[in-house]
Amino acid sequence: MTSPLEQKKIRITGPSVVTANRTWDGAVVYRTAKQGWSTELSDSAVVSTSDDARALLAEATADDVGAVGPYIAPVELKDGGKVKPGNLREHIRAKGVTIDLQVPA
Repeated sequence: MTSPLEQKKIRITGPSVVTANRTWDGAVVYRTAKQGWSTELSDSAVVSTSDDARALLAEATADDVGAVGPYIAPVELKDGGKVKPGNLREHIRAKGVTIDLQVPA
């Protein structure tokens, strides 16, 4: 999560989204243009300036009932406008848990 003191220093170099974890189940969620949350990266509001990123992050931070720990994450825009994770961390988060959660019988 980006602290309020660090928000002034935010600089982005390409398309970005705000992501967090849903409060009731910990699922990865993305801030939408309709001021909500979605588990689908394709639904996310994509910003391309630091000012827009700060505004989206501030809006997401204020919504601490729906999600916690919001931060700005890079994305890539592919052919046809498809949104893809922009770094390894976000690739992993988009795929879900990396371990088997089933308890052996």
